[in-house]
Amino acid sequence: MTQISQILAGETNYSLIKGSTGPLVYPGVHVHIFRNLYKLTNGGTDVPLAQYIFAGVYILTLLLVLLAHKRAGAPPWILPLLVLSKRLHSIYVLRLFNDCWSVLFMWASILALEYKMWTAGALLWSLSVGVKMSSMLIAPAIAVVLLYGSGGKRALKSAFMWAQLQFILGMPFIKAHPREYLHGAFEFTRQFLYKWTVNWRFIPEEQFLSKRFAYTLLGLHLLVLYIFLFRWARPSRLPISSIPVLLQGTASPLQEAAISARVTPQYILTTILTCNAIGMLFARSLHYQFYSWQAWGTPYLLWRSGLGPVWVVGIWAAQEWAWNVYPSTNASSGVVVAILALQVLGVWFGTKHEDEWEDDPTKVRVEVIKKKV
Repeated sequence: MTQISQILAGETNYSLIKGSTGPLVYPGVHVHIFRNLYKLTNGGTDVPLAQYIFAGVYILTLLLVLLAHKRAGAPPWILPLLVLSKRLHSIYVLRLFNDCWSVLFMWASILALEYKMWTAGALLWSLSVGVKMSSMLIAPAIAVVLLYGSGGKRALKSAFMWAQLQFILGMPFIKAHPREYLHGAFEFTRQFLYKWTVNWRFIPEEQFLSKRFAYTLLGLHLLVLYIFLFRWARPSRLPISSIPVLLQGTASPLQEAAISARVTPQYILTTILTCNAIGMLFARSLHYQFYSWQAWGTPYLLWRSGLGPVWVVGIWAAQEWAWNVYPSTNASSGVVVAILALQVLGVWFGTKHEDEWEDDPTKVRVEVIKKKV
């Protein structure tokens, strides 16, 4: 609220907008949302009203999550786990983090993509990134889904519209101080404090702060993403080297329709949530609010790993315990990392035979008609 009061007073230089929590480090959509919250809550003094608003965001996000799970064919027995998280309730209705809004747009994007609303899905994800850069963790999955689902030309068009929306929403700051805005809102070299880490507490502080550790995590992140690209390329039934060909739009309408028909809601949800889990596994530091990015997807990924109800519930409970330990300990942070690794490895091995399907001629014909329209 202190930062927003400075913006309302006319300040547009991101490097000069600061508050008790430090400088402003979030993009333009965050500013627009909290500027309205500032006005609705009398400068942030009406905290109960803010809590009601965030409770509404929680309920709406939960609805989107349930709809996305249902469309992806998730079994009913994992759904109760989505509403039982104590830490998640704290993040939404006690802490009032901006992650809540970013996650809301992310799940809206996922649901839109499941309904093959490619442009809407891209724009909703742009809004998510516009609240908090953490949503960039799923960028590789979004790119793959758009490429195979909508075709190369439309995927490039969606990418352009994504960037255009980012520019428009950040216009007041970009126009006045572009360098300061880009450095503040999209800073990739931000220093993380050891005392707040939830995932790497078992690493000595000296090692945690070292550049070698940061580069190692980045290298592993890129390596695992590259490996999963081969799995995510299944709908195309083509090698990864064919991606430039698809981007050029030289594939036939029938071939594009066949590929799009294989981009099912289950494929979309699995790909995006796995990409997010990979990003969180190799993140330099996770703070407590980052649980809002993980909690909604963990039961689904564990189920996709082939685990039964007892295992899924048990692992979910262990994860919930770990994220409720404050401050984090060697044991709790070890559990956080281990369960993220289990989800990534579990999905890899649990879905290894799912490329053995035959095309449904009816779905292919429908996709051809859609593309002609």
